[in-house]
Amino acid sequence: MRAFGRKLAAALRPGDVLLVYGDLGAGKTTFVQGLAAGLGVTEPVRSPTFTLIQSYRGVLPLHHMDLYRLPPGEDLGFDEYLSGDGVVVVEWPEAGEAFWPPEALRLRIEGAGDGPRRVHLQAPADRLPAIREAIDDADAGL
Repeated sequence: MRAFGRKLAAALRPGDVLLVYGDLGAGKTTFVQGLAAGLGVTEPVRSPTFTLIQSYRGVLPLHHMDLYRLPPGEDLGFDEYLSGDGVVVVEWPEAGEAFWPPEALRLRIEGAGDGPRRVHLQAPADRLPAIREAIDDADAGL
């Protein structure tokens, strides 16, 4: 998942919101660690389960959110991040479903533990060529 995240980072642009779905142990944080590396983040990336959000400096600012502990529908107050010039990545985005922009990228990771993963990525049609180019490598680490 780390290699896939690193590759996908090349297709991200300022203002992107990436919603990452998956069960516990699916590799969501590992994916975000790879994405952060692809954006040039050099500091360690950990899941912000208890802090809700952690921001990092890279080629683009990265705002990593984890909404695992939030009840659905709560006003998150994350407008400044969603309208900024960075990339917002949200683990467990279900709690904020009503707040995400319609053009948000949606990544679903299936599988857990040491087993294989299946990744489903939903994106606006105009974004697909750049995303395919970024990840179209037989050595994507999947």
